[in-house]
Amino acid sequence: MPRHTKIVATLGPASTELSVLERMVHAGVDVVRMNFSHGSAADHASRAETVREASARAGRPVGILADLQGPKIRIGKFEQGRIRLERDATFILDARCEIGDQTRVGLDYKDLPKDVRTGDILLLDDGRLKLDVMKVLASEIHCRVRVGGELSNNKGINRQGGGLTAPALTAKDMDDIKTAASIGVDFVAVSFPKSSADMYMARQLMRAAGCQALLIAKIERTEAVANLEEIVEASDGIMVARGDLAVEVGDAAVPALQKRMIRTARERNKLTITATQMMESMITSPVPTRAEVSDVANAVLDGTDAVMLSAETAAGKYPVEVVEAMSRVCLEAEKSTDFTLDREVLNRVFTRIDQSIAMAAIWTAYHLNVKAIASLTQTGSTALWMSRLSCGVSIYALTPETSARNQMTLYRGVYPLLMSQLHSERDVLLWEAEQILMDQGVVVHGDLIVLTIGEPIGASGGTNTLKIVRVGEHPAPTAEL
Repeated sequence: MPRHTKIVATLGPASTELSVLERMVHAGVDVVRMNFSHGSAADHASRAETVREASARAGRPVGILADLQGPKIRIGKFEQGRIRLERDATFILDARCEIGDQTRVGLDYKDLPKDVRTGDILLLDDGRLKLDVMKVLASEIHCRVRVGGELSNNKGINRQGGGLTAPALTAKDMDDIKTAASIGVDFVAVSFPKSSADMYMARQLMRAAGCQALLIAKIERTEAVANLEEIVEASDGIMVARGDLAVEVGDAAVPALQKRMIRTARERNKLTITATQMMESMITSPVPTRAEVSDVANAVLDGTDAVMLSAETAAGKYPVEVVEAMSRVCLEAEKSTDFTLDREVLNRVFTRIDQSIAMAAIWTAYHLNVKAIASLTQTGSTALWMSRLSCGVSIYALTPETSARNQMTLYRGVYPLLMSQLHSERDVLLWEAEQILMDQGVVVHGDLIVLTIGEPIGASGGTNTLKIVRVGEHPAPTAEL
């Protein structure tokens, strides 16, 4: 059985070489994440070309995700690069400070003094350090150290419970959206959105730049949790960004939130990526910890479309091995997936013909001994709807559109293939789809498959036909090109 859960790998110094990236694709990478917090537009364009070349060499489609930086809610720099804060020491966060020392440090986010009040708790460096706000004087936030430790340049700041007003889309993000459009990325992830308005603005900017990528909302603020449903509706998918989210809502709340987010997205036919520290020990170790294996498996059982690697592939010692390890865990977890399709289908209401055909295909595949589902699709919508319900049968999406193929690399249980639709005859195209599945080694003579297609041929959103065939039973139909 092929792996249904997709793997997203972050590009970085450890994985920018073509030879390494090609091995990672062979090992199972489906989507490459490009972190727009680092590098120039020229760097991103060069890396995108490398990804496409690695994909071509490996013979597997690979999507490209542009992850926007978002607001820089960070401290500034220290004269010596780092300091050590002791418990109960006083420390000042000063928006006007240029170079920090043992007593104070500057802020990249200049409006922080306007956002905090006496009694607030500020969390630095992913919550490793805690500061109690004693008073706010103009540009200065006077704090007492509750939990100390080493503090180095440019570490992040969170307010416990959320409430920072920094906009999700900065001027840099707006420029980066234009860069993402120019290099033809397949997904754009928005950092720190607070409401659906942030996502609508991002989509408008994307469309104005000519970017047709799918839009992913990173859920990492307390406000985003409160507005989860509206953010999901305004997006094509979400990323469960557990790092900043855990700092704001508390680490104990994250597992239940992860399950809720994935369930909410799937019910609304949206994509999900589960991210942060999934196999972090493999930055330096050739094998994952047992806890990391359980974490990845749990995300798979939750129904996530993809699991994501960050520093593991960007800066780790074992970028290929960590992909191989994650793939093994996903495959093993999928073997124990409990299919409850009857209840899930009966609880849904279908208002569109193409969506009804998609659900009928899943229902049929679930109840018959079907080897594969083949969906002939222009945009990938039919394949997306099929992938929202797990039936244990792989979905092969055949499309003439390269952009649609690349976007479907993130859909759980969907395997996108390019198919030139030269014919206008339905039966000819269905027969050709059958031949492609045979050439791919997916089916053999005698296997039962479900095929879906829309008429008129080539029209988006027109899937209106379902056909059940036994491979090899019918001769090739004849039709004029």
